[in-house]
Order: sequence, then structure tokens, then C-alpha cells
Amino acid sequence: MYYPKSQIKPNLYTNGDEYVIQATQAPYVGYYYATSTGQYFTGRTPDDRPNQELIKIVSSQQIGLTQNSLDSSRNISTPVFNSPRLQAVDTIVDNNNSNSPIDYAQLKSINTFTESITLVPYYIASVPTEQDYQIGEFRRYFCKKTNEILYLEINKATYDKLIVKDIQYLYSLYEPFNLPWKLTGTKEEVEKINRNIVELTSKRLQLPQLGRYLKDDYLKYYKWGK
Repeated sequence: MYYPKSQIKPNLYTNGDEYVIQATQAPYVGYYYATSTGQYFTGRTPDDRPNQELIKIVSSQQIGLTQNSLDSSRNISTPVFNSPRLQAVDTIVDNNNSNSPIDYAQLKSINTFTESITLVPYYIASVPTEQDYQIGEFRRYFCKKTNEILYLEINKATYDKLIVKDIQYLYSLYEPFNLPWKLTGTKEEVEKINRNIVELTSKRLQLPQLGRYLKDDYLKYYKWGK
């Protein structure tokens, strides 16, 4: 969509705790621009493509406070929403006579009081340390989307959050698992062991195409040694 220069605010920057990408729900770090319609897109300007729409992360405490203020002015009573979970909701700019995420969400028929969660896993691989090489193996952590064949390698901190079903994460949509990974030995030995581990884990946990996700690279992180 074309926006005149007068209708955009370019070269804004976010460090990852303000917006998520609407299509993937992944936290966004980098440059973005805002439009007069209250929308946000990746890129310094509309010419800096691809332009993916962003949505603002607003804590449920902020949403609850806003709703309480609105309710008081309208003399209506609604339940108090005290969940510490986060929700991603769009905001509307002043030229629409509102800075309330509740008002804009209502205009878009979004129920901001459903307990939706916005934090999702994103790719971050664990890297073996020198101590791991001395031991000869280390642990790799992954998750799979429950409703499609989509894998992500994650770190142990994210894995632990999904295992305990941390309410800040969309844990119901991801199945966490881990693999022991051989690091040292002969190439033939390491490749065989890691391949067997992947195939057995794939079969045991019903993880189709896991080897394809790993690009059948069973010598990843390999180092010669005993």
C-alpha cells in the first residue's frame, strides 16, 4: 500500500521488547516505520522491503488498567483481568481520537481479554564448549509445532520454559525435545551415532522429517578426538 511521506514516520528502531511480527508472532529487532493509520511495518521506509506488519506488545496489566478506566467512565462493571501474561494488540494513533488499545481492538472485533500469549520460540542454537569437547558430546534443544512439520533449534532456557509450560509462551503449540550429540571420535563413528540418535528420536516421538530439518548434517560441530 502506498503512503505519502507526510503519512509515515521513518527510521524508528526497536530492541525486541516492543513489537512482534504479525505473521509469525516472533519478537522483532531492527528498524521500522509507523503510518498515520496506526500501523507499524519492518524496514526504515516503505521502500525498504520486505515490509512485514508489526503489532505492539502490551502487558495485560496495562490492558486491565485501561479497561478499568473505560468502565468507570461508562459506569459498567467487568471482571478484573489480573493474568501476568502478555498480549499483542494493535494501537490507534491520536488522529483517530483514541490512544487506547482496547478501543482499537474493539473496533477490529478482537477480544483482548482472551488469555492469548504472545511469546513464541525463535531460532537460537546452543554451541558446544571446550568442556563439552572434552566430554565428547553435548545436548541440543529443539521444538516442533504441534500442528505442522516445522522445527526450531532453541537454547536450553527456552526449552526449559516450554517444558514447564511457562505462561509467557505459547507452549501448547510447541513440542520441546532434545538430542544428545556426539562431538568427537572418528568421522564414521560420529556420523553413525548422530544419525542413529536422530532416527530413533524421530521414530519414538513421531517427528517426521527431522533429519531433513538438520540437513542430514550429522558431523555438525565435529572435532577429531577420542
